[in-house]
Amino acid sequence: MATGAWILIALMCIFWCEVESKYMVYNTTSKIVPGKLNVHLVAHTHDDVGWLKTIDQYYVGSNNSIQGACVQNVLDSIVPALLADKNRKFIYVEQAFFQRWWRDQSEAVQEKVKQLINSGQLELINGGMCMHDEAATHYIDMIDQTTLGHRFIKSEFNVTPRIGWQIDPFGHSAVQAYLLSAEVGFDSLFFARIDYQDRAKRKDEKSLEVVWRGSKSLSSSAQIFAGAFPENYEPPSNFYYEVNDDSPIVQDNMELFDYNVPERVNEFVAAALSQANITRTNHVMWTMGTDFKYQYAHTWFRQMDKFIHYVNQDGRVNALYSTPSIYTDAKYATNEAWPLKTDDYFPYADHINAYWTGYFTSRPALKGYVRTMSSYYLAARQLEFFKGRSKVGPKTDSLADGLAIAQHHDAVSGTSKQHVADDYAKRLSIGYEEAAKVVESSLASMTRSSSKSDGGSPVTKFQQCLLLNISYCPPSEVDLSNGKNLVVVVYNPLGWKREDVIRIPVIDENVIVKDSAGKEIESQLLPLQNASLAIRNYYSVAYLGKFPSATPKYWLAFSASAPPIGFNTYFISKGKRPVIAAASKSHVVYSSEEKQSDVIEVGPGDVRLVYSKNQGKLIRYINSRTMVKESVRQSYSFYSGDDGSVDEQASGAYIFRPNHTYPTRSDGQASFTVLRGPLLDEVHQRINSWIYQITRVYKGKEYAEFEFTVGPIPIDDGVGKEVVTQISTHMKTNKTFYTDSCGRDFIERIRDYRKDWNLEVNQPVAGNYYPINLGLYFKDDGKELSVLVDRSVGGASIKDGQLELMLHRRLLHDDDRGVAEALNETVCVHNKCSGLTIVGKYYLRIDPLGEAAKWRRSFGQEIYSPFLLAFTEQDGDEWANSRILSFSGMDPSYVLPDNVAMITIQELDDGKVLLRLAHLYEIGEDKDLSVMASVQLKKVFAHKKINEVTEMSLSANQGRAEMEKKRLVWKAEGSSGESPKVVRGGPVDPATLVVELAPMEIRTFVIEFH
Repeated sequence: MATGAWILIALMCIFWCEVESKYMVYNTTSKIVPGKLNVHLVAHTHDDVGWLKTIDQYYVGSNNSIQGACVQNVLDSIVPALLADKNRKFIYVEQAFFQRWWRDQSEAVQEKVKQLINSGQLELINGGMCMHDEAATHYIDMIDQTTLGHRFIKSEFNVTPRIGWQIDPFGHSAVQAYLLSAEVGFDSLFFARIDYQDRAKRKDEKSLEVVWRGSKSLSSSAQIFAGAFPENYEPPSNFYYEVNDDSPIVQDNMELFDYNVPERVNEFVAAALSQANITRTNHVMWTMGTDFKYQYAHTWFRQMDKFIHYVNQDGRVNALYSTPSIYTDAKYATNEAWPLKTDDYFPYADHINAYWTGYFTSRPALKGYVRTMSSYYLAARQLEFFKGRSKVGPKTDSLADGLAIAQHHDAVSGTSKQHVADDYAKRLSIGYEEAAKVVESSLASMTRSSSKSDGGSPVTKFQQCLLLNISYCPPSEVDLSNGKNLVVVVYNPLGWKREDVIRIPVIDENVIVKDSAGKEIESQLLPLQNASLAIRNYYSVAYLGKFPSATPKYWLAFSASAPPIGFNTYFISKGKRPVIAAASKSHVVYSSEEKQSDVIEVGPGDVRLVYSKNQGKLIRYINSRTMVKESVRQSYSFYSGDDGSVDEQASGAYIFRPNHTYPTRSDGQASFTVLRGPLLDEVHQRINSWIYQITRVYKGKEYAEFEFTVGPIPIDDGVGKEVVTQISTHMKTNKTFYTDSCGRDFIERIRDYRKDWNLEVNQPVAGNYYPINLGLYFKDDGKELSVLVDRSVGGASIKDGQLELMLHRRLLHDDDRGVAEALNETVCVHNKCSGLTIVGKYYLRIDPLGEAAKWRRSFGQEIYSPFLLAFTEQDGDEWANSRILSFSGMDPSYVLPDNVAMITIQELDDGKVLLRLAHLYEIGEDKDLSVMASVQLKKVFAHKKINEVTEMSLSANQGRAEMEKKRLVWKAEGSSGESPKVVRGGPVDPATLVVELAPMEIRTFVIEFH
């Protein structure tokens, strides 16, 4: 027995030793083979910066009951997998995750990662902190978050990303193509989500890959090679290899059962040829990965090693490890002329009755918060620059990070789970708290007079009012008896002198306002309505955990002005206001009137609104200066959200699927009140129990401001509702209207029409909705009607002569796109929850034809960058006698041209300053302002001496000249020879330091001062 056992063991040893000796070395060395179909295997993971889990939960891999995803595992796993074979390649996108991981690594691991990046095995593409949305994002935020990622990559690895990789956003903007791709130095841009009808036509025509010219103004000088994937950003069917994926592996051990190399090779070749049939040239890309894959990277690379080895042995096609950069260079080398694409890829539907146009409005409070924080960040960086960036104290960096993450395509889009949306808001709040300290310390420093001895005087403590939208401002709600004065510092972040009406809540009617010279100025009191007080009281408890200590009775309104990128100071003190009968022009009273005559005309200036006394509704808009008169109706209605009972497609966070339209009914609570005064008139309308509106018309301002309060939207009838406001006229608009692209260019829209294919209309409302970040307008033979917004919303023109905006959504069903939650936002106080209420604004103006662009562009900047207010108190005239009361960051005699905005002033870590200047007009948009503009840097920085100015790419990670030199120049079909020369601003003369800007041009500089 013993001898037999030893013989058996010896035989087994011989057998296993023989098997062991058959260790397979796979040949993965393949490169591009001319004349063959080359299948570029691009290994990637798509890591949402928050969606079903928060960014931190995704990173560390917690909360896996929701989704088994851990980005830390992905990055940990990728490094050894790449080191195991120098031919393997991988791309990584989201810097918010990568930078977290990078900071956690040892120097030894960091050194290996640098080697992988230098060798091209690991390529960092796109390079922003997140893969930002393209519908609900403002172009300034897109630039900022991209810059944050790009400059880190340049600093750590001396690398500039070449490729745009926007594979998951739900439609694609013109601004993404020309600004956030071509102008940051990308050579190509890849994405997955385009309309299903568009995709089908492009497959037939082999036009998924195009040359995209997103800007009419910059044209071919800012074009990009752009590719839409054949289906999605995942591998072909049956080629998924995460642990536990059910695709067949390549079983190539002939000693074991289920050997399948021939079958798997045949399936690979068939899938490659199928894709080749819809793709130009002999190169196709396979996106080998999807959401949060490569947590155990070896399972993917083992199979790809085998495919490359056996497919290339087969010889029908050539498979290789690749990256989008290699793929782009291969496409460029073919010298092909590509179809030309203009405009954008909105709206997006993934199948019939499934238009992803609801998210243009989803989570309007988060969208409003992001926009508020965006403008605050712009102003805070300016003030941080004037004071000098602190090395140890508070900085604006935390707000930069919070804002960057909030641009993610499941963040500001409103398409995350509720707890994740809360996390985005929390990060913005933390960032704001730190940035507010920067603002307050900067203003304290800037207002302190160097000519006065300030030894022993306390540092000024400023306060701010982030919650003015709910009428809550503790610094202004103070008792001004005992000789106290309220000091209001008004900071203007714009490069133009500016005048605007400020409104703050006060507890006493006996207050007066003085300017910095001590002269009393005109002011106006408006009673704080019960509707505003109810929201103030509820939301202050909900968000601050306490009931307000005071109850203001009035809004105090006064007209404030401030110099460019500077401030003025105003003083509010106790003072007797004259009785109404004896009121002088310097004092303002309000009057209230009920409906008495046939019509009611409102407005103290050139613009007047006419209301019907019987209906209590707007009927006419008049501008006596321009002689514009137009019949106008403004109303509210709601779409009932489809519950998906017919075809399983409900209206939800992503998808707008209206069932029926219903006008809002008064439910017995309608009211109409007019308040008049010399600065502004207000019309208060209680539309019903859950919609309240205040319309304001200002003296000296030629527009109407509509402040809406919508919510809680009732759902006790079991129906979700999507609330819209409509502005209706008799203008003949011929199905045509115009919407902005990420706050920048305006694009022509035609109802029920697409320029790139013959649209089959199945959703006549949802299929005509577009994202609005700045505004929308239409025109007829004589007039233009424009509406501007305070945040991202969805908008449309469903009927000729009518515009509509979707203001709020509350839905009861999930739309089956992954989030697995109904969009039903609530706010809770003491464990009692009610639907979210939204307070927001939009603005209306009607101009003679051709004269509206100036208002849209200049006032659009004022909406984006409102005055920043800071409050403190003084005893008597102490402040006025010892402080700097007015300041301009520029030469006092200088203002920026009307067509230029300063969108970035930021002190960098090395003491240099990042400056961006943006031309605000498109070519042909305005007869006077769509022209070359020039900015004198010596006057912009009058308080400093410039040593050197270096022009950079948009994301400031490489010199502009260097970027232009290496840019790939693509051929477009139908372009005969040389493209027409696009005029751009010339080089900056180091002696004169004058910057030229052509229409729609944004120029970025790093400035070094003496």
